[in-house]
Amino acid sequence: MFNEIDKKKKYLDSKRPLSPYTVKSLREKLLVEWTYNSNAIEGNTLTLKETKVVLEGITVGGKTMREHLEVINHRDAILYVEEIVEKGEPLTEWQIKNLHRLILKGIDDVYAGQYRDQQVFISGALHVPPIPLLLQEKMEELITWHGGIAQELHPVERAAMLHVIFVGIHPFIDGNGRTSRLLLNLDLMKTGFPPIVIKAENRLAYYNALDKAHTTGDHIDFIELIKNEVNQTLDLYLSAVG
Repeated sequence: MFNEIDKKKKYLDSKRPLSPYTVKSLREKLLVEWTYNSNAIEGNTLTLKETKVVLEGITVGGKTMREHLEVINHRDAILYVEEIVEKGEPLTEWQIKNLHRLILKGIDDVYAGQYRDQQVFISGALHVPPIPLLLQEKMEELITWHGGIAQELHPVERAAMLHVIFVGIHPFIDGNGRTSRLLLNLDLMKTGFPPIVIKAENRLAYYNALDKAHTTGDHIDFIELIKNEVNQTLDLYLSAVG
C-alpha cells in the first residue's frame, strides 16, 4: 500500500542534506499553503496571496481581525510543531493543548488550550463526539494508543489515524480541525516526511472520508486521501533535488 511512498522517501533521504536554500524555499512555500488551506477549510476568506502578505506583517483591508489572527496563530503553531520535531519529543496531551492554545490565542482565550465543558456537534457530519465527561479518558487513550500499538503502523497510516481519532473525540470547543491537521503533520515530520497540505478544494472529499471513518470504522478512504497528499509533497521535494 505504501511501496511508492517508501521508494520516494528513500530516494529523498539519499539526497540529504538538501541545500539550505532549497530547504528554506520549500519550507516557506509549504508554510504559506498549509496555513492558507487549513484556515480556508474552516471558512477563513483570505486568499493564498492575502495569507502570504499577512504573514509578512501587512493588514488586508476588508478582512476581520479574527481572520488575520488565524493566519498569525497558525504560523506560530507550525513553529511549535517544528520545535517538537527538532527535540524528538513523544506526543503528549500538554503538546496538544499548547497547539490549540496557539491556534485560539487572542480569538477565544477562555477556551484556548482547554478541553470543552459542553457538548458539540460537527456541522454536516453524522458522527456525534463524546460528552465532556469522557474527554479526559478518551484523550489519555489516544496518547496511550499512539505511544503503543500505533508505532507498529506505517508512519503515514499512523498519522492519518491520529487525525481521525482526534477529530472523532473533538476535545475542544473550536479549532479541532486546524489542531488535527497540525498533529497529522507533526507525526509525519517526526519520521522524516515533509508536511502535507490538505487542500481546501478537496474539503468535501476530506469531510466525507472523515465521517465515513467515524460512523463505519472504515478508514481506507481517509488513509488514501492522506497517502495521495504525501505522494504529492514528496514529488515536490524530489523535483527540487533532481
